[in-house]
Amino acid sequence: QVQLVESGGGLVQAGGSLRLSCAASGRTISSYVMAWFRQGPGKEREFLASIRWSAGRTYYTDYAGSAKGRFSISRDNAKNMAWLQMNSLKPEDTAVYYCAADLKSSGRPDSYAYWGQGTQVTVSS
Repeated sequence: QVQLVESGGGLVQAGGSLRLSCAASGRTISSYVMAWFRQGPGKEREFLASIRWSAGRTYYTDYAGSAKGRFSISRDNAKNMAWLQMNSLKPEDTAVYYCAADLKSSGRPDSYAYWGQGTQVTVSS
């Protein structure tokens, strides 16, 4: 079992930045794909980014179009942590942001076995 806890959400003005953190416990995350999703009011859960680590010490990242260029995902296996740096935030980025983990890489929410409780991000205009 992997437990995930997100933090770092809050209220920010349009154009601002936030850095979300995901703290993992229970197992080391080195074998896991770490991902970020979000769910806005009345919307489906949306994939943002994922990061996986290969035995060759290389990180591979994938981004959704809505995140590419503004958001950056990172991880530190030694600290069992993952982050999502969000820049140039827009009011439409307002959502609950979730950290997820699984052994397989996917952009589908139903592919991820482990989820955090979410952290609210509100972007004011």
